[in-house]
Amino acid sequence: MPHSGARGAHRGAAGTTTNPFLHHPATAAAAARTRSTLMRSHPPLAAHLLLLSSSTRRAMASTAAVARAAGVAAAEYEEVLGRLSSLITQKVRAHSGNRGNQWGLMAHYVKILDLEEPIARMKVIHVAGTKGKGSTCTFTESILRSCGFHTGLFTSPHLMDVRERFRLDGVDISEEKFLKYFWWCWNKLKEKTDDDIPMPAYFRFLALLAFKIFSAEQVDVAVLEVGLGGKFDATNVVEAPVVCGVSSLGYDHMEILGNTLGEIAGEKAGIFKKGVPAYTAPQQEESMVALKQRASELGISLQVADPLEPYHLKGQHLGLNGEHQYINAGLAVALASTWLEKQGHKDRIPLNRTDPLPDHFIRGLSNACLQGRAQIVPDSQVNSGESINSSLVFYLDGAHSPESMEICAKWFSHVTNDDRRIPSSAEQSQSSKSLKILLFNCMSVRDPMRLLPHLLDASTQNGVYFDLALFVPNQSQYNKLGSNTSAPAEPEQIDLSWQLSLQTVWEKLLQDKGIDSGNSSDTSKVFASLLPAIEWLRKNAEENRSTSFQVLVTGSLHLVGDVLRLINK
Repeated sequence: MPHSGARGAHRGAAGTTTNPFLHHPATAAAAARTRSTLMRSHPPLAAHLLLLSSSTRRAMASTAAVARAAGVAAAEYEEVLGRLSSLITQKVRAHSGNRGNQWGLMAHYVKILDLEEPIARMKVIHVAGTKGKGSTCTFTESILRSCGFHTGLFTSPHLMDVRERFRLDGVDISEEKFLKYFWWCWNKLKEKTDDDIPMPAYFRFLALLAFKIFSAEQVDVAVLEVGLGGKFDATNVVEAPVVCGVSSLGYDHMEILGNTLGEIAGEKAGIFKKGVPAYTAPQQEESMVALKQRASELGISLQVADPLEPYHLKGQHLGLNGEHQYINAGLAVALASTWLEKQGHKDRIPLNRTDPLPDHFIRGLSNACLQGRAQIVPDSQVNSGESINSSLVFYLDGAHSPESMEICAKWFSHVTNDDRRIPSSAEQSQSSKSLKILLFNCMSVRDPMRLLPHLLDASTQNGVYFDLALFVPNQSQYNKLGSNTSAPAEPEQIDLSWQLSLQTVWEKLLQDKGIDSGNSSDTSKVFASLLPAIEWLRKNAEENRSTSFQVLVTGSLHLVGDVLRLINK
């Protein structure tokens, strides 16, 4: 049993609360006299009141027990998050040791957890890539779930709760199951690890936990998103997946994966296996050459999955927004079709690439859901309705590479231009003004000069000019996993040098484009934490109801998650 559970049980047994006033001798005697008088004067009423009192006491006791149990469960969950946080290494991601850092230890961990056979039996779809791998996995899982299969989906990162990484049949794993499987893995690893074989680092533990969850829950198919790279990723302990896929490639994690598209593609192709079919989204030539070379070395064919066209969906829309999702959906269709064929369900796959898709494929693609990717959220505190034409709307996309910045900017330009053309009410139709605001942060290992220019250029080319840019640190940098996320109380504790650097880059870009106002306070602001930035936006939106505040949140999935957590409170 986990320690917190034992402590909680002890508190529940020994710590039952009582009111000392009710048990004072004088009070007890007075109560007895009152009951005696009541019984003599109004026997039926007295019996009813005594019965009611008894049932009320039982109900109150039951409510208290439920509250105590909920408190114990919440405390246990926080303890688990704390233990997970302890696995987050302090080594920066750019450290050279991260490139396959003791990757061989994964085999030991798998053996400790008795997962060799379960992983070998698992029917896995494995997906790597720079952009769109999470969306591709989400589409693929949704298609197969729509076909009636029991699905498991492992993605990263999570936005608000670590349980988002583990989906069973399209739903985040329950807290109860998560705790059960966590302690099973944690206790076994703690018992068998030592100085020579230390506890696995954070992502490796989560990958092992995913394998345990999916094997114990006996899923028909496990869809696994690579965390970083491919060759040395924790998910790559799968030796015989059913099918592999590579989504769009670009420049990201260059400090680990390499400085050229060829080097990056070579790392991603590390998930390819002999005898396992592989698919890729359309790639730039340098990436495609590297992917084909690895496929050739393994003696497998690498097929290009064509993007879907709207007619394939018979008038339905993809569940994930953005034109780029047709690329990810095309790869997902290829992966799901191959999996179905390999499992003996050839009758369920599309007959060809030209006809509309079967209904169960369309249903899966249209029902797919993944937070933080081209997501539109009206702020409920400021807005009375759910219309995206309300006075404060957040447009959230976790883009964090140069290519995804361009895609994000095009999407934001497209949807905000559409919003302006289609007012939601008479009041909105009278509104003549909208403000485009950028809320941005990125990890310090990324070069803002490779991100912000792509965002700004693609925005202006599509007719969108940001009125203001806000730079903030991620809230989650202060508390990695706990639900009680909060920034340091004292402003002097906060290092804003990175955010000030981002602001400097932004102002220089505006100046170079000739759209500098001459005063940076008019075009950008740095906030010490996310909460005051959100409060500032809300205050201005409430004071200027005739103006539509359209806020693009991007640069980091962690920032997107922090914003969602705050505006959903």
